[in-house]
Amino acid sequence: MAAWSHSVETAFAIDHPTAAGHFPGNPIIPGALLLDAVLLAIGGDAPDARDGAEIRSVKFLRPVRPGDTLLIRWEPRPNGETRFEGLLRDPERLALTGVVRLGATSR
Repeated sequence: MAAWSHSVETAFAIDHPTAAGHFPGNPIIPGALLLDAVLLAIGGDAPDARDGAEIRSVKFLRPVRPGDTLLIRWEPRPNGETRFEGLLRDPERLALTGVVRLGATSR
């Protein structure tokens, strides 16, 4: 089991704007929005955290739906990359995992 040094929870509203079109009758939160939540979590208050961010790898393992809460955990690596995972809450299930490298101006 990995030791995670950082974590934050993010909730997706039941009436999230993407729910109507992605996909009608079976809404999921798009992968791009999940990655954006990951980058915001990892980058914190750094204004340029997403500028120049590189997604080194990502796997989407389960759909995240409007109304779900996602626990984002991450661990910076010495090589400048950051390993992350997103867990659905209640019950806890792994939804996505991957590695990113943030832009040079992020922390």
